[in-house]
Amino acid sequence: MNSLQRIQATLNFKQADSVPVIPQIFAHSAIFSGRTLLDYVTSAETAATCQLQALQHYQGDAVFSAIDVCIEAEAMGASVRFRRDIYPAVETPPFVLDQSFEHLPLPDPQTAARMPQVLQMAKHLRQAVGDETLVVGVVQGPMTLTLQFLGPETALYLAIDEPLRFEQLLDFGTEVAIRFGLAQLQAGVHLPMVFEPASCSEIVPVAFFRELIAPRLQRIFNAFKQGGALANWLHIAGKTLPILPQYANLGVDIGNFDYCVDPLDLQQTLSKHKLCVDGNIKPLLFVDGTSNKILPQFVFVVYGGAPRTVIK
Repeated sequence: MNSLQRIQATLNFKQADSVPVIPQIFAHSAIFSGRTLLDYVTSAETAATCQLQALQHYQGDAVFSAIDVCIEAEAMGASVRFRRDIYPAVETPPFVLDQSFEHLPLPDPQTAARMPQVLQMAKHLRQAVGDETLVVGVVQGPMTLTLQFLGPETALYLAIDEPLRFEQLLDFGTEVAIRFGLAQLQAGVHLPMVFEPASCSEIVPVAFFRELIAPRLQRIFNAFKQGGALANWLHIAGKTLPILPQYANLGVDIGNFDYCVDPLDLQQTLSKHKLCVDGNIKPLLFVDGTSNKILPQFVFVVYGGAPRTVIK
């Protein structure tokens, strides 16, 4: 089996020749390749080359057409600070509280800021690996975008003080994610991962997620499946155990779980759900940990019929 076949078999709950391994390597590929993060986030060709070199070295089952998490906010007019060896950061949000959130213009992925760079990176990677290796794109989820569009504190107060206006921004973020994700599919990714860290249970209550975030994620995943996505992948960090049972109903095929979620608790929680999940290494262990600490924590759990757990 090649990498893509291995992942497809796993997604279909069939026996693969080995457990798929998909380390989420983004700008680390630049460091590995002797380039700066600034090089990586400002050049599609450089970023694609770094991804391919990391793939060759680590022998994972996927490459990522992903640059940083400021792409959509920058495309809407946010001021972004670029740094040599640190990821870019939004300095000034694109929107202010007293403006109207009705009829906001959607950014064009072919022309807006660095969105075209992401699409060009996707084309480079798909041309290089074809259907041998999974090519993963990334879009920010609606809650994450809403916090970027106004700034976290302002957006969360808006959710309390003016919930209807807050939902307008959520709907706009949903449409931004759909449009950008479909453009990435057309450019060559096999699937766009929805990166939604702002929906973790430490930030929003479970009921908030269920009532406000989940329907919009479902709309995104329906659009991606209709657009030809191989699978739907949702990444939410933190203590996600209370919301993971909702994933399958949203159309999620793969869900990430964080190091703070115990795999045995996860297995029990999802025993009646059909979902592939992956995790759960604490990233800092790669800096100050040892192989004895890292290897026992790598777990890939497959649910479908009888659960299978593989620990490497």
